[in-house]
Amino acid sequence: MRITEQRFLRGPNLYAATPCLTAVIDNEEISVAGLGARLLEKLPGMPPEASARLSDCSSPAEALEPVTMELQRLAGAAGSFSQSLAVSGNPALLRVVCGYAIEQAAGAALRTAQDLVRAIAAHEDFDLDTALAELKEIAQDYAIGTSTGAVVNAAHKRGIPSLRLTDHANLFQLGWGSKQKRLQATITGATNNIAVGIASDKQLTKTLLDQAGCPVPAGETVTTLAAAQRIARRIGTVTIKPLDANQGKGVTTACSTPDEVERAFEFARKYGRHVIVEEFLRGRDYRVLVTGRKIAAASWRRPPHVTGDGIHTIRELVETENRNPARGDGHTNILTKIPLDEIAAQVLAKAGYDFDSVPPEGESVDLRGNANLSTGGTAEDVTDLLPEETREICIRAARTIGLDVAGIDIVCQDISQPLREQRGGIIEVNAAPGIRMHQYPSRGTPRDAGGAIVDALFGEDNGRIPVIGVTGTNGKTTTTLLIAHAARMTGMRTGVTTTEGVFIDGQQIAKGDCTGYRSARSVLTSPDVDFAVLETARGGILKRGLAYDRCDVSVVLNVAGDHLGLDGVDTVEELAKVKAVVARRASRAVVLNAEDDHCVAMASELAADVENKVEVLYFSLDADNPVLLRHLEKGGRAVYFEDNAIVLADSSCHEAIADVRQMPVTLKGAARYNIANSLAAAAALVASGFSNAEIEDGLRSFVSDWKSNPLRTNLFDVDGVTVIVDYAHNSAAYAALAETARAMTPGRLVGVVAAPGDRRDADLVDIGATCASGFDELVVYETENRGRAAGSVAAQLVEGIRLAKFEEDRLQVELDVHKAIRAGLARCVPGDLLVFGCGSDISELLEAIRPTSPDVARRIETEAA
Repeated sequence: MRITEQRFLRGPNLYAATPCLTAVIDNEEISVAGLGARLLEKLPGMPPEASARLSDCSSPAEALEPVTMELQRLAGAAGSFSQSLAVSGNPALLRVVCGYAIEQAAGAALRTAQDLVRAIAAHEDFDLDTALAELKEIAQDYAIGTSTGAVVNAAHKRGIPSLRLTDHANLFQLGWGSKQKRLQATITGATNNIAVGIASDKQLTKTLLDQAGCPVPAGETVTTLAAAQRIARRIGTVTIKPLDANQGKGVTTACSTPDEVERAFEFARKYGRHVIVEEFLRGRDYRVLVTGRKIAAASWRRPPHVTGDGIHTIRELVETENRNPARGDGHTNILTKIPLDEIAAQVLAKAGYDFDSVPPEGESVDLRGNANLSTGGTAEDVTDLLPEETREICIRAARTIGLDVAGIDIVCQDISQPLREQRGGIIEVNAAPGIRMHQYPSRGTPRDAGGAIVDALFGEDNGRIPVIGVTGTNGKTTTTLLIAHAARMTGMRTGVTTTEGVFIDGQQIAKGDCTGYRSARSVLTSPDVDFAVLETARGGILKRGLAYDRCDVSVVLNVAGDHLGLDGVDTVEELAKVKAVVARRASRAVVLNAEDDHCVAMASELAADVENKVEVLYFSLDADNPVLLRHLEKGGRAVYFEDNAIVLADSSCHEAIADVRQMPVTLKGAARYNIANSLAAAAALVASGFSNAEIEDGLRSFVSDWKSNPLRTNLFDVDGVTVIVDYAHNSAAYAALAETARAMTPGRLVGVVAAPGDRRDADLVDIGATCASGFDELVVYETENRGRAAGSVAAQLVEGIRLAKFEEDRLQVELDVHKAIRAGLARCVPGDLLVFGCGSDISELLEAIRPTSPDVARRIETEAA
């Protein structure tokens, strides 16, 4: 049972709309009697459906998926989706797909599941307890904090997207592009750094609040015990705490004797050199959450405590309470475990108890002098009890310190009464306040504190910029650039991913094939992007999934045979399912090719999805296409080509917006595939709300040359021979390129052709036959063989050419690209047209012609630059 491939699909993918771990397993023909039953003995709490599947399972490979899911659940990081699938064309392999909540925990769970299944199959011992402890540690290490999770979940409910920016720290981006906000716990990108510094200085906070008319306890900051004793004698009963600690660290309350002051001072000094000695305000401990200029919630915080039953010791009562599933370590759970430490011992001693005391039935015993949830406290919601005056004081306090999100700590006898009337006051103002006490109070009404923070950050906005996803077999890059160019012409800063790189507002920030998850994410995280157009290739979808939960508009240009036999995709039908992943993520509209059967089938699938109704816009080079006409009759919108014009249409209006002969990208109307790309771009822009005039301006001003759109029908003149450089690499692309070239010249058409070596033999033969049908003369060369032996790719292309009855004297094989280009040019006379297909860079053309035509090479180099 060997794992031959493992991938984390971090966004919507071929299997689910949520993240998945996918692994291909070597499905050995082995049967282990009783395997499922023995695994269930180890994992008795497995959900019923998975348990039923596993009970009769005898295949180790088939057991891997349900065991992995159960281990994730036991680790506290359950996934919501799983399945096992046969790998197309290879019965010896099994694909396991497991949804996950935490990527690192999922990977570890799969490895543990593999070890567990192997051990059980071999009747060997397996220390499941130790393995689970390690999984739980991983899950906790990478888990999202409770407060951060509450804000992120609230954002999701509002439709605001989120991206986790770090694995460990709770740093998130909410929203995309120029609308993004950042969040870490409850610190936001709008939180003032100076304000955080003020809040961490408790004495400065008190001084500013006092100046602002907010009630605060009297007190001073000291550095020596003698000074602390002096202030305590003057004030009376005091609270002693570090100047800049948090979460209740180093705090001692109700100190009234010199010994108590000394112990409290030494305790506070463990957390900082400066110590505050201040008036002890009697009463209850309250926390008020301020978000923006609103009160989001208020809680009465009770110190960690247990209630006696007259039988059990305090130690036993605490141990029982700590087994409460709601309690955990740190901030991972709703509540924190109650510590039995020196501080608890001191608090108990004041009440005449120790850990082994048995309190009477019904008596509440405190184990802390402060009520922080981080030390085991609990909370009761009191939001509705706040008087208007107290609300105003809390908002003023937050604004005085300068915090957009603040936790105001108040001590008073009764929060429902005005503070000054009962000598209550504000004892602290907290930056990054925990909100789990408000989200999950032990008693009272839960308050959506996370939602309140989201409201303060975004108002009514959903944090989304327009996003258009473009996919298909051919034409993706040109269509992507057309759409982005039109959007940029209106003043929007665009973010673009293509096979050539990543572009932010026209500037290239990354080079290479950037059509996958990582590149799209770089656009969505850029604060300088108002409008994103993301070319989305097959490989990116299969290897990592989409970088976005949904896009406004999806464009599927076409589906033709390409890259078949890779990544488990063996047929055009399977490839169409991959492309449909992008179509299914549209929230506003899907643009589809009415002349492509696979695209038309996608429209039917989308129509059957009752949960996600989106508009379909068709485009077609044929104005009389029956699919397009029926769509218009039913009230749909479409874009088609007629009488050299791009026409936008609905059931009542057909408006020609641009003459394709005036659009440079169409080569005066000769490049029909670029007319089709322009139709798709126009449809996407219509669906995005652009006006007809804006669409026309964008289409007519886009220039597709080596600088703006390299390897996409770039034209050069070499001594009277027109040379087209294009990255044609499949049969459909070569056929379209030959058609365009034929329309551009009355002379002969010479093709210098190649294909990537990772195509199947049959596909290479088909490419060769297609080239034989489209060109008058052919020179075959080799480029990226991708693991094949030298000459093998060319041999398959030549086989296809010869099967098409291509005359031998019109065919030449030159494996070296430079020799092939020179051979192709030698077959041309002025007026002919040479197509250099599957080229990877203009330097190949320049190096080929430089020895014989240095002046031409210099001119082309200048033009390209």
